[in-house]
Amino acid sequence: MDIFSWNVNGIRAVKRKGFLDWIKKESPDIIALQEIRIQEDQIKKDLTDIDSYYSYFNYGERKGYSGVALYTKIEPNKVETGLGVDRFDEEGRVITAFYDDFVYMGIYFPNGKRSKERLKFKLDFYDELLDYAKTLRDEGYNLIISGDYNTAHKEIDLINPGQNKNVSGFLAVERKWIDEFIDSGFLDTFRYFNPEKEKYTWWSYRTRARERNAGWRIDYHFVSEDLIDKVEKAVIHDNVMGSDHCPISITLDL
Repeated sequence: MDIFSWNVNGIRAVKRKGFLDWIKKESPDIIALQEIRIQEDQIKKDLTDIDSYYSYFNYGERKGYSGVALYTKIEPNKVETGLGVDRFDEEGRVITAFYDDFVYMGIYFPNGKRSKERLKFKLDFYDELLDYAKTLRDEGYNLIISGDYNTAHKEIDLINPGQNKNVSGFLAVERKWIDEFIDSGFLDTFRYFNPEKEKYTWWSYRTRARERNAGWRIDYHFVSEDLIDKVEKAVIHDNVMGSDHCPISITLDL
């Protein structure tokens, strides 16, 4: 089973850049999209009715902002949106699908660069998500939590770590939360298989960073510890264009 995640930086924009051809060729079993930046009354059937897929969306209330989507060949037992907290849920950041063997969460985590208030919002969202994930795990579910986490964990995960230590996305307090997430029983699948590989998932548009591979690894598939033996590989598809992020995937033996 191949599971993908991709921050597309606008689903209409990535469609113009070949998304529908790409998904037909790659044929993931499940794919979560972040930052779809569209409203329900704007989305067309070619994005809601892709052959072989059930599709689900969580739209942000603010136009052209945030939002997540889920395409899945396997019909989930149920799908939920949000975390049950209005100030987070109005931004359309979470979609959760319950399957027989695991629960899959596709998440667009907040960015904290805009202001101190947004950084606090991001950290509060992190804590709420961890509490929710722990609750699901305590109920007996195996979890896959994918998406744009908006934080690089270690120095290996970004270019020029020393220059970015005071920038949101690599702040000590953000990185500490990922440590806590891992200590709580969740594993970074890419780093599990590639402990020393320097690969990135996001590159700034501003400085032609992708041409120079001056990037950050901020997109992850985390899985609960009980599921790691089922994960065969984790891949960063940095050759796929269409967004300032690239897709990431894991393959499960289920």
